[in-house]
Amino acid sequence: MSLDLSNYELLWPTSLFVSEGERILGLAGASWENRAAWLMTEALAGTTAVADFQDMPGHSADPWASTVSGRGAEHAVKSKYDWFLELINRASELRHATAPRPYWPQRQGRGLSHDSSTVRDGRRDFVRLIHDFADNGYLVERFGEVCVDDPDELPDASEVIERRLGIPNLWPLAPETWDEDTFYGLVEVFHDLVSRPRVRSFHSYGSCGWHHSEFHNGPARILYRWKVNELLHSVGIEYELAAEGEDLGRLVAAVDDARGHLVHRVLNESAPDITTRIRHAIALFRGRDTSSESKRSAIVTLAGILEERRALIKVEVGKPDEGALFEIANRYDLRHRRADQRGDYDAAFLDWIFWWYLATVELTNRLITSRNIAEDS
Repeated sequence: MSLDLSNYELLWPTSLFVSEGERILGLAGASWENRAAWLMTEALAGTTAVADFQDMPGHSADPWASTVSGRGAEHAVKSKYDWFLELINRASELRHATAPRPYWPQRQGRGLSHDSSTVRDGRRDFVRLIHDFADNGYLVERFGEVCVDDPDELPDASEVIERRLGIPNLWPLAPETWDEDTFYGLVEVFHDLVSRPRVRSFHSYGSCGWHHSEFHNGPARILYRWKVNELLHSVGIEYELAAEGEDLGRLVAAVDDARGHLVHRVLNESAPDITTRIRHAIALFRGRDTSSESKRSAIVTLAGILEERRALIKVEVGKPDEGALFEIANRYDLRHRRADQRGDYDAAFLDWIFWWYLATVELTNRLITSRNIAEDS
């Protein structure tokens, strides 16, 4: 019987859930079941999926093992392994959890009052998010974990943060005391602090509670960026944590999906001889504290790459268009900064020329790849 997914909702990005699930499926021994249950506890809303998993028979991680034999074999139900395997294979069919539809008071305009400051609302939501990560053990590797059997003194969480941010007394989190720079600084700091525990075990002695181990910062940072970016977008803050590049894990100007995909392609498909310059140009342009001068520098870097590929552009694009491409950089106040250059243009011009040049770099990447394939065939 096919698995009924209608009662399960994802709290994680689908790709992250699949990658962590596939890793568990590749493990040998009985411990995979506990890891699977922990993954579902984290990544799926509620406890329904874990309960259904625990109701499945069998403890073998052998996909070829038979759980039922004899006369009832034709009515065999899935083993835990088969059930979890199907869940991971069909993860793309799972709905993502969403906020509930407005309740009566909200529909009547009588909901709970909110602070009028968008940024301040974002701060409170951010604190709740960090507490959720802490409750799931994502800060244990940095902050330690209390255990009745281990009286050793834990690291001072405020000092851990202060060493990175240079601001004392930020833990426990008190959002009402933060200015904007402190808030955004903490958003970036916790990106570098979180680490996912792939194993948790219950310590019953003295009601000690859950302990976490086998940490990995890769999945934690993917999840953190996904949740924080979703939060920032929901409160109208036009920044996001960069998922790649020189500014990985730092707040950058949010862009639409098309430009985001362009950045991803250029960062991942450029030749080694230009990758460092590309990464630097993108970081210069999209940083939260970027200036007109930084944007000019980013454009100049891209123009330099295109200058090196000018012969290719002339052949593939055509001489008139090739000339127009470089005339923009030369006639306007971008590269040479001569007295006869134009500087009386809106700052939006810098955005336009940057994205045009970046798209042209991506175009030349594809042209070079096509040429190389043709030469090899």
